Amino acid sequence: MNKQWLEFLKDMGAEFSGNVVKHFGNPERENRASDNGLVVADLSHLCLVKASGVDAGSFLQGQLTNDIDKVMQDASQLSGYCNQKGRLLAIFRIFKKQDDLFLLIPEELYEETFKRLKMYVMRSKVDFTNCSADFACIGFSGPNADSELQNQIKVIPTETDQVTHIDDLSIIKLSGNQPRYQICGPADQLSALWQNLDVNATAVGKDVWNLLEIRAGIPAVYQQTVEAFVPQMLNLELINGVSFKKGCYTGQEIVARMHYLGKVKRRMYRVHIQTSEMVLAGAPLFSPNSTSGQGTGNIVIAAPAASEKGYEALAVIQVSESESKDLRLNDGEGPAITILEIPYELPAEKE
Repeated sequence: MNKQWLEFLKDMGAEFSGNVVKHFGNPERENRASDNGLVVADLSHLCLVKASGVDAGSFLQGQLTNDIDKVMQDASQLSGYCNQKGRLLAIFRIFKKQDDLFLLIPEELYEETFKRLKMYVMRSKVDFTNCSADFACIGFSGPNADSELQNQIKVIPTETDQVTHIDDLSIIKLSGNQPRYQICGPADQLSALWQNLDVNATAVGKDVWNLLEIRAGIPAVYQQTVEAFVPQMLNLELINGVSFKKGCYTGQEIVARMHYLGKVKRRMYRVHIQTSEMVLAGAPLFSPNSTSGQGTGNIVIAAPAASEKGYEALAVIQVSESESKDLRLNDGEGPAITILEIPYELPAEKE
């Protein structure tokens, strides 16, 4: 984390767990603000990596699930990184500034993911640089987030995945049931923007931002779920994270076969879990009706719910068990799970 940004966050009242901002002194109030209020979030749990060099685009094109040629100065994308068996190792948010590509990834996956990518660079002219010591990222969300942000920044993106660059700031419009933005740039510029936004917004940490990601149906891969899911299990092709028209990439044969044969037996759903205990990525799901030898499913990402007790989460579940009235966390005695609405249509697939 950028040292200047760290000191700024401390001055703003941030409470940390390791290097992650958990909250700003009143987690319950901050959580409630996610329902219908403006929130400004620290995103230091994400690592910003620059891919530079004349072969950066072509190299990533052969590694990632999406069409990197479509990442433009004004267009970002989600993209997955798979192993040879089509299992996801990471999911990136990718944007472009001048001649460089920038990739956002959970900080906990940075070292292993880029160690692996560098193994395949060979003679390609591409370098990866962790920019987190020089830059910071924040999130901004709320019913009138667009007008509030435009009061501070002259030109902002208006369509999902669109990007604008103003001075040294890069602003990305994200999906969601209310306007959401991700902003990356130097600590001094972000701290000034934060203080202006904070006049009408509630400062929040990682959990609240993750709750907004869950409501938008945006998945993530963490250490506990590396190699656990293929892209379609996380609905990645439904949120423009997979291209079936580009050339080959690692794991492409498996991902394409699943797409064209239409046999996706597990999908990601948004759920509520009736528990006060922390819910972790990778935690197993249980249904007494499941006949799968691989279990009923697993948690993808979870965060404390806002307006009601418990946790909201994204979970990969057997399609055949998605309408079960007896879904539970961990085992048959575990907390009850209820399926919630997800903000895009899932294909009508049956096991």
